[in-house]
Amino acid sequence: MKTVIEHLSNLIRKDSVSSISNRAVVDYAIEVLHAAEWQTRLAAYRDAAGIEKVNLIAAPPRQQIENPAVDLVFMCHTDTVPHAAAWTRALDPFERDGLLYGCGACDVKGFLACLLTAISESHAGRFADGLRLVLTADEEVGCVGASQLLSAGLLEPQRVVIGEPTSLHVARAGKGYCVAEITVLGHEAHSAHPQQGQSAIYGAARLITAIEQYAAQLMQEQDNFYSPGFTTLNVGTIQGGTAKNIVPGQCKFQLEWRPLPGRPADVMLQLIKKTAEQRQNGGACCQYEMKVMRQQTGFETDADSPLVRALENLTGRAATSIPFASEASLLATFADEVVVFGPGDMRTAHSERECVPISELEEAVAVIRMLMRAS
Repeated sequence: MKTVIEHLSNLIRKDSVSSISNRAVVDYAIEVLHAAEWQTRLAAYRDAAGIEKVNLIAAPPRQQIENPAVDLVFMCHTDTVPHAAAWTRALDPFERDGLLYGCGACDVKGFLACLLTAISESHAGRFADGLRLVLTADEEVGCVGASQLLSAGLLEPQRVVIGEPTSLHVARAGKGYCVAEITVLGHEAHSAHPQQGQSAIYGAARLITAIEQYAAQLMQEQDNFYSPGFTTLNVGTIQGGTAKNIVPGQCKFQLEWRPLPGRPADVMLQLIKKTAEQRQNGGACCQYEMKVMRQQTGFETDADSPLVRALENLTGRAATSIPFASEASLLATFADEVVVFGPGDMRTAHSERECVPISELEEAVAVIRMLMRAS
């Protein structure tokens, strides 16, 4: 029987960036699950590039795996973000100072290794009724796999534990995640005669200045349960113009915002629309186009919910919130209780510093086993 360190090391060695198939990780999980007498059900699809992606639903022995209405789901995504060429040991796991390093070590193959270990170490007849393990594809590029499962009606859970690195604190709330691409359209002209054109870059700059001012306003709406305790904004990329001597006819930028739970996800879209209309009514001739790429609200589970209390008691750690996006927001519209939980710290993820404390892996296995057990 493999240890949690062995499982995680094996999983890290299987490249599963979102641009390729996650089949290798899922096949590894299936092998472990079948050895533990669990049933498995695959739900495959092809992404926009035609690459096969696989979601997996697994159930303990003698439970009806086809029944979507279940009590408790452990959900874990199987893809990782790309690893830079300079990260030479991304797929070559190693231990140092009580930490296990590698791509996906904490986000989120560490949690998957804990799930597989807990299942392998448990007696087949000691699992609670209505228990499921769900592995998803394409979380890192928009929670695509989870959306596929939910839209197909394959999953109707009451309670969900979603694996993400929280240093073993139960996260009962998290911000939403939204991205929009804003295109500012001007009129090209020779730069020696700028009056013949309209600079899309200048128009974008004015719009971005308005966004920056609004970001300062949002900082005043504080909720101390979150860190930072306000809706954050970021203009992450900007592209515009064709040559140094041409008045630019187009400028495009991506805007990301993370709304607090309870705040409308489209808050920035409404602001941009209002600002653009004001400028156009004032005589500016730039036009604005908006393409929403992702619009996901936050989630919040009650502090007194049984699942939150159970994880607080099992870990001895207080509940917290998360500032990063996860599948929790999707599941919160279907389930009564949704939490995020797992070993590791997200601040090390997506870089060559990615690691997970071995002590947290071992503790997580024990916690998961207790939650999975029949009462």
